[in-house]
Amino acid sequence: MFLCCWLGLVALIPTTLSTNPGVKVRLTEKGIEYGRQLGMAVIQQKLGSIKIPDFSGTEKVSPIGKVQYSLSNMHIVNVGLPKSSVDLVPGTGVTLSIGDAFISLNGNWRVKYLRIIKDSGSFDLNVNGLSIATTISIKSDETGRPAVSSDSCSATVGSAKVKFHGGASWLYNLFTTFIDKALRNAMQKQICPLVADAVSDLNPQLKTLNVLAKVDKYAEIEYSMVSSPTVLKSSIDLSLKGEFYNIGKHQEPPFSPAAFNLPPQNNNMLYIGMSAFTVNSAAFVYNNAGVLSLSITDDMIPKSSPIRLNTKTFGAFIPQIAKQFPGLMMKLLVKTEKPPTLTFEPNNATVQATATVTAFAIQPNSTLSPLFVLNLEASVSARMFVSEMKLAAAVTLNKMDLTLDKSYVGDFQVGPLENVFQGVLKLVVIPAVNVQLAKGYPLPTIGKMKLMNTQLDVLKDYILIGTDVQFS
Repeated sequence: MFLCCWLGLVALIPTTLSTNPGVKVRLTEKGIEYGRQLGMAVIQQKLGSIKIPDFSGTEKVSPIGKVQYSLSNMHIVNVGLPKSSVDLVPGTGVTLSIGDAFISLNGNWRVKYLRIIKDSGSFDLNVNGLSIATTISIKSDETGRPAVSSDSCSATVGSAKVKFHGGASWLYNLFTTFIDKALRNAMQKQICPLVADAVSDLNPQLKTLNVLAKVDKYAEIEYSMVSSPTVLKSSIDLSLKGEFYNIGKHQEPPFSPAAFNLPPQNNNMLYIGMSAFTVNSAAFVYNNAGVLSLSITDDMIPKSSPIRLNTKTFGAFIPQIAKQFPGLMMKLLVKTEKPPTLTFEPNNATVQATATVTAFAIQPNSTLSPLFVLNLEASVSARMFVSEMKLAAAVTLNKMDLTLDKSYVGDFQVGPLENVFQGVLKLVVIPAVNVQLAKGYPLPTIGKMKLMNTQLDVLKDYILIGTDVQFS
């Protein structure tokens, strides 16, 4: 019931309201059709579980008079749902219609007439012209997750025809009209409750919605609704908060999401638009957690590199280092001064980062002697991609600028060091960042959902993920 799973998102109660969402989700006609197919399989299975109790009666049949009959051991052998449709009612919800359905069952019969004549055999019952119409309401449970139910239902059985086999069945087929009506009424009473059960069976699945999805030990991302859904004739748009928070501390960043609109596309079942706000809220969270820093030592640099973190290498550019700290290894501490900022432009994602680089000489007793502090301004390009159920990325260095903030060894020119630090960024810092980004960040999902035929486009102020889905 893919459609209902996604519709369940509309029932989320937001903890806070913001002007614009960080994430938008659109369910298209293609997605609705996939949901219809899954839903029909579930309802067909439910209708196959119809249980008709044994019943008996007495009817007058010409020319033999009163006939006592009983039907027992009735069970379904076939259910067909050849026609069905799911329609969106703009601004309201979902209607499910099923037409020209049929159900076949068999059972045993027994009759008694003229007081002494008894007979028995088997029978077949074919129910045709079955139609079902139900509306699905979406509410929120006590946890803020969606709960669905069948709000109204009607079912009609066009005809129910019984054919007796065995004994004098040619005679008993004469009074099938009396039994047809009784069986039709008995079956019709069970259809809507079974449809309601099929809808209610979605609720355990809906409880898996990652309204607040843990990313790692530092961060979680919230996907609650920030406004009512927009239900159109052929699609549903959902507006989700899409904001990262420090675990256990929901502090709002000093910036807000910009408005954006999903383009009119219908090639995939589902479209997810994630704004730059969502990614930048992640940077804000990790900066608050103090984890946007990296200590670099010589053993982290490839052996093949001519760049070595020691006072001999740096002494070639800053002679006083070699004089004051001869023959010592060095350590660099790269730490962001403020959260990095990502911007989305068509086909281009760029991150601007401001950091400090503090250089230390490592004394023989392992104490650190500060040498200098540099201000680093760097620009990197980000390649975004979807990995399983997560949004991941990889960055490459565009350019960097260095200025001297503080020196403990006297004044020196920073320019000659730029190639050295550019090499350190490319060889150590960027690969370390990419390892973390490759782990990815969870997308809004429900249950055992798999993305297929996924495409990602970078647009103005947001990225657009178009995908088909499969539920297992």
